[in-house]
Amino acid sequence: MKANHRDIDILCVGEVLIDFIGHQKDVLINNTRDYHRYLGGSPTNVAMNSARLGLNAKMVATVGHDGFGDYIFERLKDVGVQTDAIRKITDKPTSIIFVSRSKKTPDFIPYREADSEILDVQISKDILKQAKIFHTTCFALSKNPAQSTILKKAKEAFNSGCQLSIDINYADEIWDNKDEALNVIKAYCKFNPLIKISEDDMLRLFERNLPHNKIFEFFHNEGVDTICLTLGSEGVKLSQKDKEIIQLPAIKVETVMDATGAGDAFWSGFLFAYIKERPIKECLEVALQLAALKLQNVGRLPDNIDILSKLL
Repeated sequence: MKANHRDIDILCVGEVLIDFIGHQKDVLINNTRDYHRYLGGSPTNVAMNSARLGLNAKMVATVGHDGFGDYIFERLKDVGVQTDAIRKITDKPTSIIFVSRSKKTPDFIPYREADSEILDVQISKDILKQAKIFHTTCFALSKNPAQSTILKKAKEAFNSGCQLSIDINYADEIWDNKDEALNVIKAYCKFNPLIKISEDDMLRLFERNLPHNKIFEFFHNEGVDTICLTLGSEGVKLSQKDKEIIQLPAIKVETVMDATGAGDAFWSGFLFAYIKERPIKECLEVALQLAALKLQNVGRLPDNIDILSKLL
């Protein structure tokens, strides 16, 4: 791990949202009657999970000057995420997403407002010099001004010796067109991020089932050294450039309560172990443990679980 003097373990840049997750189990949104409110957004989940694992996590995001925005600040502060780079705006409300409750990849409808209003001024050079990992998502990169801000600051972070990371959580609903998405993803890949992708993401992005080796080849050719491909109940595969592929099975979960956020829990565990300079296989093992813990709970990981003791 580079730059041990850096005191921000992980800088999460991107969407902070209110998730309304369906109360009815294993039905799509058209048959969901009731919803419960949760704090959501992939980089937000990673920031919160990281803070609860004892890391120093900072969030860069934008919310509305409204009740949901207030709720977001309260929840992030409760777990110790730094919030001074989160902007409140008056001309757009906090973004919300309705999500079905499912064992598989959930059905969702986004209502995007403030989340994409991330500006350069929120990410100073000093912040980038302090960060060990700069993490974002495909969702965050899907809309300007956040897109141009993140690409610009990712380059600055890379040049300052910071390790980049991205969850390529591609979905048609959040992009104007697929060609733009691929071009933006390729631009981010030039900074050699740690990549987390799922089979579902790849199917949506490439519109066909690609063999795993072709997925790895695609990203390696774009300049990426480490790609982590999550396979749901089948576990995970990780490819490092010019090394043997590592494959591990998922941890068996007797009753899956909710799959929303399982990928974020997985990546939080991976980055936690990576920051702690664990071997790459151990990073995957910690990631799988945290994902299994998440699958047993609706919404995010519960407050009353000592995550660290479950992992170490």
